[in-house]
Amino acid sequence: MNGSVPAATATSSLDSIIIGRALDAGGAAGWWSGDLATAAPATADALRDALGRFDEPLAIFARGESAHVAIGGRLVLGAAERPDDDALPVIGYAPACRLENLGDPAFLRDHGVRYAYMAGAMANGIASVELVVAMAKAGLLAAFGSAGLAPAVVELSIDRLQAECGDRPFAVNLIHSPSEPDLEEAIVDLYLRRSVRLVSASAYLGLTLPVVRYRTAGIHRAPDGAIVAPNSVIAKVSRVEVASKFLAPPPADLLGQLVARGDLTDEQAALAAQIPMATDITAEADSGGHTDNRPALALIPTMIALRDRLALEHGWAEPPRVGAAGGIATPASAAAAFAMGAAYVVTGSINQSCVEAGTSDAVRQMLAEAGQADVAMAAAADMFEMGVKVQVLKRGTMFAMRAEKLYEVYRAHESFDAIPAPVRGQLEKQLFRAPLEEIWAQTRAFFVERDPRQVERAERDAKHKMALVFRWYLGKASRWANTGEADRRVDYQVWCGPSMGAFNEWVAGSFLEPPASRRVVTLGLNLLRGAAILSRAQALRSQGVALPAAAVTVAPVPRDVLEGQLAAS
Repeated sequence: MNGSVPAATATSSLDSIIIGRALDAGGAAGWWSGDLATAAPATADALRDALGRFDEPLAIFARGESAHVAIGGRLVLGAAERPDDDALPVIGYAPACRLENLGDPAFLRDHGVRYAYMAGAMANGIASVELVVAMAKAGLLAAFGSAGLAPAVVELSIDRLQAECGDRPFAVNLIHSPSEPDLEEAIVDLYLRRSVRLVSASAYLGLTLPVVRYRTAGIHRAPDGAIVAPNSVIAKVSRVEVASKFLAPPPADLLGQLVARGDLTDEQAALAAQIPMATDITAEADSGGHTDNRPALALIPTMIALRDRLALEHGWAEPPRVGAAGGIATPASAAAAFAMGAAYVVTGSINQSCVEAGTSDAVRQMLAEAGQADVAMAAAADMFEMGVKVQVLKRGTMFAMRAEKLYEVYRAHESFDAIPAPVRGQLEKQLFRAPLEEIWAQTRAFFVERDPRQVERAERDAKHKMALVFRWYLGKASRWANTGEADRRVDYQVWCGPSMGAFNEWVAGSFLEPPASRRVVTLGLNLLRGAAILSRAQALRSQGVALPAAAVTVAPVPRDVLEGQLAAS
């Protein structure tokens, strides 16, 4: 049994995986016995099929000088002696990995979902009602993309979500709005009035009074003495200093303000000081939209370690969970996140290419053609004056370049009149397609309705007026993309991370390649299925089993095939 043999092909026996092993009583991982008719030579095809039956354990055992793979049978692990004469030495064993077992079971319990998987809240309704409802009905969590929408539109969407989801859980986005604090307050008013129990908090630079008010509203003690906070927060974070605030109790000064306003009683404030601000934090790595471009391999363990330290410091009986977002687009990336300890995974860019997303067919096609390098950073509309950037699609659009040009002009000049005539003419001709003062008239009318204080400030401060007009273009660019305005295609703002390209590479040549075939639940279940298969493969590798690439190639499968296997598991 010593020596070397050529590497196995997709169809040849994988006997090489047992070469060099002492397959006596002392070297075997265990013993397998059963009906040999149910076993097969350990070819790459047979291994791939066995790994794909993720809800059943598999064993690879030696029979003579050949390796075989079996599902079922009797397995005795760790026994030094052969349990019976028919038992065969086990080379490797992979336990079942049901999709429901990926991630943290507390996430499933607390949010009432079947799988530790979430579709993120892409703004302007891109994470649409249709998308959220489809996910909810399949036992997956999704957050409605309310950012950028008027409160009246958000309320109509909540009407539909509550009617169509029924008792099934869903989340709604709560985005930090430093330039429009009244809007953030109004959205929280709406969520509390409509009994929205779960928000996905995003783009926060620190805690604000509205988000603390949401988390603590209605807090009370149960008859058994336990503190009950009816509202839960999943906070998307990429910086330790921000995560630390969500992993700690609400600040005393903000609780004091809520008491002074009559939003909390003294007793409720005392209870609120004993709970973490977030029930979950999502470690957001390199992603579409607002992102710090953090590497997931560094960020996820950092956030988990931070959570563990602060949980000990604050004495949390049930510490907030840590999920992973940014780059989750293939089975390998999902499996890696779970392997690092993520309680759940969150997808974003890939969902935007699905038929349920609230965007245009033109954008879906652009996304389906994107590669991993086809993204760029551009000025953000909501935090323009602060220099905050968002990651967007670069292929097929000039938005990133034009948005950066606007920010350069803003930084360099104090007013419209100070912009050199050639530069101003270029902006008016190419970006705004109208004189800047005409765009200001439209912008002014918008903010008179939405936030009159912005108009008052702009009429005192020419630079702020310029910022509001430049934000007109940045905001419109997203809506032009969502509605598919053909003559504005070069201006489309499409939030997108490099994960979109990774997904396209994975599904190339499969039924998921055309965007018309992409549905959010099919994508989500396929990522979870692939993660389960790759997790089983890694269990074999950790026992020294060398698996050929063909054995661990995970191709997408149609939803009906998936659901048939899930129903049987």
